[in-house]
Amino acid sequence: MSLLEHVNSPEDVKKLSREQAVQLAQEIREYLVHSVSKTGGHLGPNLGVVELSIAMHRVFNSPKDTFIFDTGHQSYVHKLLTGRTDFTDLRKKGGLSGYPSRTESEHDVVENSHASTAISWADGIAKANALQGADDRHAVAVIGDGALTGGMAWEALNNVSENDDRRLVVIVNDNGRSYSPTIGGLARHLDALRTSRQYEGMLSWGKKTLPRFGVPGQMLYDGLHGFKKGVKNIIRPQGWFEDLGIKYIGPVDGHDLEQVEHALNLAKQFNGPVLVHAITEKGRGYKPAEQDIADRFHAVGQIHPETGLPVAPSRFGWTSVFADEIVKIGRKRHDVVAITAAMLEPVGLAPFQRAFPHRTFDVGIAEQHAATSAAGMAFSGLHPVVALYATFLNRAFDQVLMDVALHKAGVTFMLDRAGITGDDGASHNGMWDMALMRIVPGLQLAAPRDEDTLRQALNEAVEVSDAPTVVRYPKGAMGEPIPALETVGDLDVVGRFGVENESAQSILFVAVGAMVPTALTAAEKVAGQGFRVTVVSPVWVLPTSQSLVDEAGAYDRIVTLEDGLAKGGVGALLAEDLASVGHHVPVQTFGLPTEFLDHASRAQVVEEYGLTAEQIAHSVLER
Repeated sequence: MSLLEHVNSPEDVKKLSREQAVQLAQEIREYLVHSVSKTGGHLGPNLGVVELSIAMHRVFNSPKDTFIFDTGHQSYVHKLLTGRTDFTDLRKKGGLSGYPSRTESEHDVVENSHASTAISWADGIAKANALQGADDRHAVAVIGDGALTGGMAWEALNNVSENDDRRLVVIVNDNGRSYSPTIGGLARHLDALRTSRQYEGMLSWGKKTLPRFGVPGQMLYDGLHGFKKGVKNIIRPQGWFEDLGIKYIGPVDGHDLEQVEHALNLAKQFNGPVLVHAITEKGRGYKPAEQDIADRFHAVGQIHPETGLPVAPSRFGWTSVFADEIVKIGRKRHDVVAITAAMLEPVGLAPFQRAFPHRTFDVGIAEQHAATSAAGMAFSGLHPVVALYATFLNRAFDQVLMDVALHKAGVTFMLDRAGITGDDGASHNGMWDMALMRIVPGLQLAAPRDEDTLRQALNEAVEVSDAPTVVRYPKGAMGEPIPALETVGDLDVVGRFGVENESAQSILFVAVGAMVPTALTAAEKVAGQGFRVTVVSPVWVLPTSQSLVDEAGAYDRIVTLEDGLAKGGVGALLAEDLASVGHHVPVQTFGLPTEFLDHASRAQVVEEYGLTAEQIAHSVLER
């Protein structure tokens, strides 16, 4: 049997000899490549934290000592070391989550897939431990250097420095990347350390010398403010953390188990916040990932493990359409600039960056800064296009409201992966945006249904100079074109069924974006039972268009379909708007409940919440 088969708890990890722990690291890498290539998931980040995760469990005592991963997509090794070794259904309904999950294990605390929060969590836990006299417990936050670009991480570091009696260890997993290469002043400073000859020499020195010392032994730390004069000036980032009052250890080779264990043991000995700086390599031990410069292995679908190539090629998707159209707009409009929050490739801005490098701004994992910086650009005569995953717009709501909308700034937000994304679970479903954005004064939101309406919406959005605009679209492949049969005002009519039965009750289906194909199928089924049914697709859904209000008032019943929240969503707004002008037409809304959705495929989520065409038709006919 392999060593991994014998590891069912952190106690089993502690019992291993150093040589066995090194062997375990190799087995874990082989297991991750073998299993994740079948299921899909976050491969590169986890290959980079194998030794780091093993060392944490050998030095600390989880769950008494609390581990928090930032972001949580680097927690697969932690799952394996805490007895969760069945990755067969990873990220599938009933299987393991792709992030830490309290429902899975007592060793997990924070789901944490929205970055830059771990230090705040750990600070709170450490404060509570201190107040309750639990001085034998540590809170350990593992934060990637990419997550350190987020402002919340720096708020936490600033606050942590105010007290020095908390047993708090912050491990910076420094691999130079989040999704894409980490940017900003801190990144440049850390990069200088990684590439300096002195640093390389000290790694070699540390590897040879550290095993000879006890803990704290002769490491000659000045209260963990660094090595003594001379050595510390060579390898330690002077000022960054020391000036905040946080003790600093490092940098250490994050793939050298001896070095990492020694550093963590040192950190464990001191009462107060300690930062351990570990240099790691994303994708370590898997040649396709090590040699990839586009970071395709951050998250993968099913791949061939030998080559890293996808099992099935990706179909042309929504992101690709945006990527193509924004470049076309950029060639015509020199005032259009692009902003991303550390996700240049995933949101489709890489082609724009190649065409217009000086008009593309990656602000790191800092959505709040992105939105307010965009407001400043708009004030100065530019039109910023901010491309984010829909779930991450939540983090910048205050800035959209108070910096962009209040100041009537012409800023366009492109929301990729809107609606149900499924596999990544509760934190990644882009289901909150419409309910949130409908309360922002002056904001206009579009939900295109196909390629043509996405291109149209983007072009219309960048023409708005006195208000925020939002264009949302789903994850994945794009369906077939859905042309309008006719246009009523600014309203696209995409389907009419049962029109020959003029005396039948009339029903208007109002479908938002990705729900249009479902609405067409459901409407046809309803019409087959003796109703006259029209399906409309308003591309711009916020605010409610006057054309939609006028058209809806002529029907006996209204049915709305959306892949956002049903309460407070587009359908609820339409019902309010109809009532306000005296159209007392019953409105039946279909959407998602106000709750967090477990990880599952999109199809499974749709079925569970009654959003298939068959379920909708059945509900409409029962009413």
